[in-house]
Amino acid sequence: MQSLLTPVHTPVPVEVLEAEIRRICGAFTLEPTLSSGIVAGDVATRRMGLFETAIVGLDASKHVERGAKAIRQDPGEHFFLLVQDTGQCSVEQNGRVADLEPGDMFLVDSVRPSRFLYRGIRSSQVSIHLPRNEMVHRFGEACTGGVSISRSDPLWLAMRAVLTKMIDSSTAQTQLGEAFLCLLGAYLQSTRGAGATETLLSRALALIDRHGVDPAFGPRELASRLNVSERMLQRHFQALGETPGHRLLNRRLEIAYSRLSARSRQAANDGIAAIAYDAGFNDLSYFYREFRKKYGVTPGAVARCH
Repeated sequence: MQSLLTPVHTPVPVEVLEAEIRRICGAFTLEPTLSSGIVAGDVATRRMGLFETAIVGLDASKHVERGAKAIRQDPGEHFFLLVQDTGQCSVEQNGRVADLEPGDMFLVDSVRPSRFLYRGIRSSQVSIHLPRNEMVHRFGEACTGGVSISRSDPLWLAMRAVLTKMIDSSTAQTQLGEAFLCLLGAYLQSTRGAGATETLLSRALALIDRHGVDPAFGPRELASRLNVSERMLQRHFQALGETPGHRLLNRRLEIAYSRLSARSRQAANDGIAAIAYDAGFNDLSYFYREFRKKYGVTPGAVARCH
């Protein structure tokens, strides 16, 4: 299977690599099986559309652990979708052990103790950071406790294909990210059995993804389609720390940013208004103001940069 990313394996003191893992992924401890105090490895970050991603490379045999004490010090705000790229790794969580070969995936729950054993040399992994609150409200308890994703399931192949596309492509990242979440959600729901039901919040998020580019689609229309009051809809969104209107705004800004990033240099100064309208905005002044507030730059600067 083709490698997704190739991290750098640089000899460094154990405490240096552990500090990098903590900075990027949270409170984990690194314990090499060798006593030299030097390990070869690297941790780097990469933004892939909707997701912050860590690329972790480790050589030789090591244990990486996130215990109960670390969880108390650093409560988990994410799930980590671990994709084994090269080498091998055993993941222990919630009384289960999964032996990962290249291509295997495991959804790590950061609020539960976990342990990782890397065997041999040149192990590399892609760790996709998925916001915990949003995952739980999209998919319920099916995503908690540590989930091994079987490569015998056809959805595994589809997720792998979308992940590869996200790494290789500089366009349509928002759409690819949503497609990846939909596939992951379908897999998680299938593990709960055919009787699983959608939560109101997951239905609301799906409707926003589907109709967000329609300027007439607002919180009132969303509540109407869900057959609930706007007040009840707002209560469900409180768990995400935002309102339905804010979610719609962010969705439209993400679509506009993605399309601006895909423009050629020759067309960098043309078509910004059209992109704003196509993303669901009907007020250009409001679009420019909110875009700069979210991204810290103007739409034109994004278009010229890319």
